[in-house]
Amino acid sequence: MAIDFKVNGKPVSVEAEADTPLLWVLREELELTGTKFGCGIAACGACSVHVDGEITRSCSVPLADMAGKSVTTIEGLKGADGTLHAVQQAWIEAQVPQCGYCQSGQIMAAVALIERTGSPSDEQVDEAMTNICRCGTYPRIRKAILAATGKAAAATAPVQGEA
Repeated sequence: MAIDFKVNGKPVSVEAEADTPLLWVLREELELTGTKFGCGIAACGACSVHVDGEITRSCSVPLADMAGKSVTTIEGLKGADGTLHAVQQAWIEAQVPQCGYCQSGQIMAAVALIERTGSPSDEQVDEAMTNICRCGTYPRIRKAILAATGKAAAATAPVQGEA
């Protein structure tokens, strides 16, 4: 069965079983290996992508559900000229990764959060960032998200009247 959808802005047609998880289609059929397999039950978030702009854990979504939809992977965040997305750049500057395995999913979740809220509050970051990082880089993840939204500079600026 052929399923037609878009991946990173390009139309694709994939011949696979309808119940094949999107993750395996991205990695094996389309050779987009930035999206990682973690748990296989949509708990860890390593496989996070955007489907029609919504954060989605691709390990648990059947290919059939993608018909006519638009998928963005970590590879699709860069600009056409190769410029990194603001979140990717903030990730580098905050030196977020240790092992790096979960980072593409973390970045995709952060981008979705920022696109949805503009400038998320700490509570919104806590609520949205449910991906698991075995290395425990959560403070750096928060720092990068705030930097990408411009809040980090305001948070570290001295309050008027303080020395």
